[in-house]
Amino acid sequence: MGQPGKRGPERPLGRAELGAEPGERATLVQFSSAFCQPCRATRRILAEVAGMVEGVTHIEIDAEERLDLVRELGIEKTPTVLVLDSAGRTVRRATGMPRKADVIAALGAAV
Repeated sequence: MGQPGKRGPERPLGRAELGAEPGERATLVQFSSAFCQPCRATRRILAEVAGMVEGVTHIEIDAEERLDLVRELGIEKTPTVLVLDSAGRTVRRATGMPRKADVIAALGAAV
């Protein structure tokens, strides 16, 4: 998975921005769109990893419903995955369907 956001440091994201309670140790945030085929596979991969690692939550955000957040974070494609640490800071960011091993490795930077 990629490096922190290319637009410089982003503000921490919490329940208000994510629309759900973040994970205790880390949060996998997925930006998706309705007709995105890779988003479905990404959803399965992230949910599986979140289920394997205690304290990690997967939150999926519909990019079309949250254009404000999409613009603020510079999300240009779906799926885009952000790995947030326990404070809600982005520690990794990637576009496209991730490999399960890469998601697990990216979590290492967050927990």
